[in-house]
Amino acid sequence: MSGKIMLDSNIIVYLSKGELDRDKLFDDKKKYFISVITYMETLGFQFESPREKEFVRHILSLFNVIYIDKKIAEKVVEIRQYKKIKLPDAVIAATALVKKCELITRNDNDFKGIDDCLRIINPFL
Repeated sequence: MSGKIMLDSNIIVYLSKGELDRDKLFDDKKKYFISVITYMETLGFQFESPREKEFVRHILSLFNVIYIDKKIAEKVVEIRQYKKIKLPDAVIAATALVKKCELITRNDNDFKGIDDCLRIINPFL
């Protein structure tokens, strides 16, 4: 198991709404990251109030953001050549693969069949 974890956008939303217990999700021995796609997708949601938006910004600030570089971009191209997948999901998957992170998502079906090395964790199962 990897010591690096990447969170999908939906996990950030569940954390912000209190629908996911952060104490059960996080382990002090691991490092947590988000893709720049997760950052953009999460802040693109319609928030119920400015307070909720600020809370989400605070949550996002707790993670290191991984930006798209050429290696990630090439992996996205490779993934999309053999699997029909939305571009944001392909970027998230490619980022996890290139950076050797486990991916925490509730939408595990979106990422199945991409690569045997992509370890997906659904905290709701």
